[in-house]
Amino acid sequence: MEPIRVRWHGHSCFEVATDEVTVVTDPHDGKSLGIQAPKVRGDVVLVSHDHFDHSATKVVAKPESRIITSPDHVRVGDLKIRGVETFHDASEGQSRGGNIAFVFILEGVKFCHLGDLGHLLTAEQAKAIGRVDVLFVPVGGVFTIDAEGAWEVVGTLSPGIIVPMHYRVGGLSLSIRDLTPFLDLADPDCVVKVGNVVEFSKADLDDEQLVWIFTF
Repeated sequence: MEPIRVRWHGHSCFEVATDEVTVVTDPHDGKSLGIQAPKVRGDVVLVSHDHFDHSATKVVAKPESRIITSPDHVRVGDLKIRGVETFHDASEGQSRGGNIAFVFILEGVKFCHLGDLGHLLTAEQAKAIGRVDVLFVPVGGVFTIDAEGAWEVVGTLSPGIIVPMHYRVGGLSLSIRDLTPFLDLADPDCVVKVGNVVEFSKADLDDEQLVWIFTF
């Protein structure tokens, strides 16, 4: 199987790629947030909801890109994608609307990007997502679940790799929390600083749960 590259482009925007296909999640335009814009072009672009900091598809799309904004099951070559409907708040979308948690499988690795999840998962939602290898989870609070909520979701889904996202970094104009509260609740022996990009394959994953911290 081909190696997979995961690169963080700030906020909730990640590039998950092989030599054959590049998936980009929740793109932003950079300037609206006070951070650098993503420098990637995706074959597939996943948009969890239509807020400005997650749906700047023009920044990352090519003319032939597949832009996915619904929870439908989609297959692009060997890439399998499906969405699970969730909410952007704890009041079933009354405050901020809906949100899609995208589950996708690439080179045998099952990823889940939770977008701007604003509540704990129901049993039905957790079952629909299932156990995942790599979980991208918001941790900054205010507009999403906070550090404690993120760890509860981690406990529900039991991912092998936990990737925190949607937290305050230098220059970010959103008033959300930084990574500290999330890391305070983590086992320090399981926290790995991977830099801006990490390359791995399914065979590299084992039973040890790790937290990957990306730099931006």
